[in-house]
Amino acid sequence: MFRLLKQVFISIPIGMFTVFKQLFRKPTTVKYPFVKSKMMPRYRGLHFLERYEDGTERCVCCGLCAASCPADAIYMEPAENERGERYARVYEINELRCIFCGFCQEACPEEAIFLGKEYEFADDERDKFTYSKDDLLVKWPREKPSPIKFLRPRRRVHWEEETGRVDLVEDSQE
Repeated sequence: MFRLLKQVFISIPIGMFTVFKQLFRKPTTVKYPFVKSKMMPRYRGLHFLERYEDGTERCVCCGLCAASCPADAIYMEPAENERGERYARVYEINELRCIFCGFCQEACPEEAIFLGKEYEFADDERDKFTYSKDDLLVKWPREKPSPIKFLRPRRRVHWEEETGRVDLVEDSQE
């Protein structure tokens, strides 16, 4: 009986005081779908594959990103085009397995894969979390310049018609 009286005469007024105290404060609500908050500079979100300035893929399917991934979330198959250049015929990342550590980004010698700032990639089916190369490649032509400062922004390809030989010469950043 005493416990019930204590609850009525002490606990309820304390709770009401807390409610009225919060009632006159400025709300801290963010209008999320309409106003998106900026992510911190070190935030690592959804992966994307970069391109050279001429629109060609940067990934040469060396396999270092897949080898450095501790969660084994990256799968790739190499192929060669008619000029003898390697590219990734199949490139898939399973985002459900990924731990967003950034090792793939650090291991890539061609600066092809990056972790972006995208954080809205929720879905209700597991199959939709396996992103293919078409999903990850940056759209071309670009709508805005790349936020990445590349060590090697351009690649020149010298093609000799008579010998069929390709010489790749990479420019350093100026």
